[in-house]
Amino acid sequence: MAPLLLGTVLRSTTAEGTVAVRITEVEAYDGPNDPGSHAYRGETPRNAVMFGPPGFLYVYFTYGMHFCMNVATGPAGTPSAVLLRAGEVIEGVDLARTRRGVPPTPPSAARILPAPTRKRPAANPDRDLARGPARMCVALGIGREQNAVDLLAKDSPVRLLDGPGFDGTPSTGPRVGLREAPDWCWRFWIPNDPTVSPYRPHVPKRRP
Repeated sequence: MAPLLLGTVLRSTTAEGTVAVRITEVEAYDGPNDPGSHAYRGETPRNAVMFGPPGFLYVYFTYGMHFCMNVATGPAGTPSAVLLRAGEVIEGVDLARTRRGVPPTPPSAARILPAPTRKRPAANPDRDLARGPARMCVALGIGREQNAVDLLAKDSPVRLLDGPGFDGTPSTGPRVGLREAPDWCWRFWIPNDPTVSPYRPHVPKRRP
């Protein structure tokens, strides 16, 4: 199921406006069969959305700082979910920039600088607007209020849409930052897409 979400579009509408992201990177989690899953030890008030029905958004707070989001994918009672890791903002770029604290793109300096003083253009900051699960939540305005919304309902504030899709072969690798099952290759991404986040393994905390 997880690779099928590549190329789909997640569109979020709030009082501020609408932002939509084309999904470029995901991770799969398989509930009681997966020690890296929030549902590995059973159902709790926090992870209840993972237990289905499918098509609902599971939003959680992590590290005391960030929200991340999953799509519940298993039938009722089966806590499978897909973490949305990264994407490209394709609608509402200005609002996503504001939320992420990125200044508006200035006019090209190449138009006003004489040729001898021109510099190599800076990397496109829009690439990073939703490059990572926490950044994506910020760009889309996703928080606790969006937990358990129905992504398939036409009147939902957050909707999962078909989008352009992806019919190629996804790249695969280990999931990011996991202490348990760190080598399971259940991370999927669109090859060579610049919005895909970098891989970082789990780093154990050192006690003083």
